[in-house]
Amino acid sequence: MNVNPITRLDYPDPDVIRVEDTYYMVSTTMHFMPGCEILQSFDLVHWEHVTYVYETLDHTDAQQLKSGQNIYGQGMWAASLRYHEGRFYICFVANDTRKTYLYTSEKIDGPWKKQLIEGFYHDGSLLFDEDGRNYIVYGNDEIWITELNEDLTAPKKDGLHRLLVSDHKNPELGYEGSHIQKINGYYYIFLVHSLRDRWMRTEACFYSDSLEGEFTGGDVLCDDRGYCGQGVAQGGIVDTSDGKWYAMLFQDSGAVGRIPILLPVTWKDHFPFFGQNGHVPEEIEVHSTRPGYIYQPLVGSDDFCNGLLPRWQFNHDPDPRYYHLDALQGTYTITTREVCTELTQAVNTLTQRMSYPSCAAEVTVDASALKEGDIAGLCALQSCYAAVGITKHHGKYEVLMLDKKEDGILDMTEGTVVESHQIDFRLEADFCNMKDEARCYYRVNKGDWLPIGTVHKLYFKLDHFTGCRFGLFCYAAEETGGSACFRDFKYYDVDEIS
Repeated sequence: MNVNPITRLDYPDPDVIRVEDTYYMVSTTMHFMPGCEILQSFDLVHWEHVTYVYETLDHTDAQQLKSGQNIYGQGMWAASLRYHEGRFYICFVANDTRKTYLYTSEKIDGPWKKQLIEGFYHDGSLLFDEDGRNYIVYGNDEIWITELNEDLTAPKKDGLHRLLVSDHKNPELGYEGSHIQKINGYYYIFLVHSLRDRWMRTEACFYSDSLEGEFTGGDVLCDDRGYCGQGVAQGGIVDTSDGKWYAMLFQDSGAVGRIPILLPVTWKDHFPFFGQNGHVPEEIEVHSTRPGYIYQPLVGSDDFCNGLLPRWQFNHDPDPRYYHLDALQGTYTITTREVCTELTQAVNTLTQRMSYPSCAAEVTVDASALKEGDIAGLCALQSCYAAVGITKHHGKYEVLMLDKKEDGILDMTEGTVVESHQIDFRLEADFCNMKDEARCYYRVNKGDWLPIGTVHKLYFKLDHFTGCRFGLFCYAAEETGGSACFRDFKYYDVDEIS
């Protein structure tokens, strides 16, 4: 009954559909590769990985972290997921390439065919109407509808193109995050914006019986669930096979990211009402279409003996020449490709989402093949990151903490000399009530865990625009060609570390 927050992980901008007895959800994956992850559920509460739509997007220099370039805060945003006449459709823009992508497949797990739609449609949402006409609704502040041609490659010549609603001069956030749906002959547009007097994410809905007619409506949810003044909004609604309706929105939750929230939807005079008396209820009754189904976890430990599990994503495009998975040895090895001044420019960093309200990870690092100045270890990946690692300095192994401040200043603790090239690292994070703190530890020869550095403050910032992640990294500060070997990654959630 107490289901929120759904997933407890960073899955922002959700779009959910139902195909027969299965629900599918897509969310923003930005700069992480493979990208555009799709999840499945049979009860709207428990979710598991189905597929990634693409391995890499356009393989640009910035997407590959080459020559100091990156696509942090850009990449793939706010996809629209639709199922029409036996085919799945995924539409989204990438803010680094300024292109609109359309992927199609007859099966949810692919293969997916890639094409472009001429134009750039911010937070676009696809509509396939019963008369065979196709549309996309999109925009920020001003929400527009544009009719697309039959093969969905460009706007239709002389097709419908009009402004639907606007939120002019909202000093916080004007309407965006479009989700258009046609239900029982009416067209509904679900949008997010902010209250004008303060930052407060708010859900709105407008509807009309015609795409040429006036859309009327307004706010349908302004609620923070009692959590730090962070509003719940942006997403669409989905029906169950027995006729019930639910909304899947998300809530800003600090450094851990933006987490999906489920709430019931009821109807009166063709208009949807979200939650109970305008609030997200504490208890929500849901039913499974496959009772007893066992879901595969979205995050977790890994011994690297079964290939690269889908719970992992690379930070930007991977470079297969510079990493190696050894299933027999149970290791993941990174070899440095470029000299970096920043951990965030390190290629082949392997990441997993961090879990609300708190979590921890451990990993063993073999640093015997490091070169002078290389640093390898475990990080809390964001722009103001925390990391604990091992380096080679004047031929000796030293353990240190990297502490990237909110103001951009990078502090490094003075290295602690260790006699072994194999070290265990541990990183703990506390996101409860947006405390957003990380602590780093190390141990030698399976001894006691020793704290290192200071308590690190984590932040959700627009420069990366994603929730904090665990990351396995290795980068060169002086010369390339060194490597580090990772094994025995262990993931703990709050129940296991409390």
